[in-house]
Amino acid sequence: MLVVACASPAGAGQLRARAVGQAGTWQAAIEVPGIGALNKGGAATVTSVSCASAGNCAAGGQYTDRLRHRQAFVARETNGTWHAAIEIPGTGALNKGGNADVTSVSCASAGNCLVGGFYRDRFRFKQAFVASQRNGTWHKAIEVPGTAALNKRGDAWVHSLSCASAGNCVAGGDYRDGLRHRQAFVASERNGTWHKAIEVPGTATLNKGGFAEVDSVSCPSAGNCLVGGRYDAGGTQAFVASERRGTWHKAIKVPGTGALNTGGAAAVDSVSCASAGNCTVGGSFTDSDRQGQPFVASQTNGTWHAAIHLPGVNAIDGGVVQSLSCGSAGNCLAGGFYLDGAQQDHAFVASQTNGTWQGAIEVPGTVTLDKGGIYGPAAETTSVSCASAGNCTAVGIYIDGQGHNQAFVASQTNGTWQAAIELPGTATLDTGGSAAVNSVSCAPAGTCAAGGSYQASHGHYQAFVASQA
Repeated sequence: MLVVACASPAGAGQLRARAVGQAGTWQAAIEVPGIGALNKGGAATVTSVSCASAGNCAAGGQYTDRLRHRQAFVARETNGTWHAAIEIPGTGALNKGGNADVTSVSCASAGNCLVGGFYRDRFRFKQAFVASQRNGTWHKAIEVPGTAALNKRGDAWVHSLSCASAGNCVAGGDYRDGLRHRQAFVASERNGTWHKAIEVPGTATLNKGGFAEVDSVSCPSAGNCLVGGRYDAGGTQAFVASERRGTWHKAIKVPGTGALNTGGAAAVDSVSCASAGNCTVGGSFTDSDRQGQPFVASQTNGTWHAAIHLPGVNAIDGGVVQSLSCGSAGNCLAGGFYLDGAQQDHAFVASQTNGTWQGAIEVPGTVTLDKGGIYGPAAETTSVSCASAGNCTAVGIYIDGQGHNQAFVASQTNGTWQAAIELPGTATLDTGGSAAVNSVSCAPAGTCAAGGSYQASHGHYQAFVASQA
């Protein structure tokens, strides 16, 4: 029998089933305004949310038009009010192959955001795009500069992006070179101008097996960023690469993962930097039994410490850190899932306090929510965000008694977790019996917003957003 949670946050036994967050109460989820008019094909979802300040957020994702082509959209929240979703300007002209999506959103300040993702051109090749919002106005999407020269085999996309300030952003992802090998790229925007994408320095040497990608980006200040991902060297390995004062340095294998990764499959899935040189990464490795296990690794004042198996999680049949957020240097939250010996998924969170990782705990309240239907329990944390140290939010999915996917939210206030609840309003929307929350973002010392999808009674999937107030 698997025992989780070696150490619990102070006061974790005093759980309250209210939707209380760091700075407000969760309001009922709503269908993304305007998405009904766009989503004629009946398959829409929010994939990423970013909040620059309380009540000022952006949500991006995809929908299907009347021809069942997948298109990219964005919606903005201003002073607490969500406005109608729009097709991202310029993607209609780019997306001749009918398959576009937003994979990442980052807002540096209210009205100044960036979205990135992919589209298919007229030859049905996948290309990477970015689109910027400046002072509240969205500008036309562009193919990420330089990727056309790199992407010889037509399979590029932006996996993640981060903006330190308006006009100073980094996008990371992957492309296929002329030998059909997958390679990792980064592209930087400086003072509003995009520079050509480059292969992440050092990955050509590391990536002997021809499969590399950037999976996560974090920029705490302009010109100081970190990317993390994976590469193939006779088995996948986890890497990080740093930009310092505007210059990218060579990628390195995450220190310590070589000793952990005896099964030969490791990756960085999430990166968060509290300040330049103070970052944390998380992901998974495979042990000698070839089971996935979650890891974390921290950088302090520019120096990396050896990765560790996340305390409190011994994933008998698999586990991974899916999302990370750092409220301040040395104070972070990791979230993900693990599988027990009965192949049942459990959602977890783990806190780092003053540089020390505490034992992971099953998200409080999910045991009560997660009835599991005929297949048993199945819950996972999909996204976490920290407004400040000890004040974080985790969202995810669980299975109800009818075997339907449902969305949950759980809040940590001053280091104490409240019990997870079904995300307010999703039960009303979810007449078709399936809901999922994909992303949450909490403004610094402010309120949060989340987004995902639900199934309506006619079987169509619609995109939703939910906000604190």
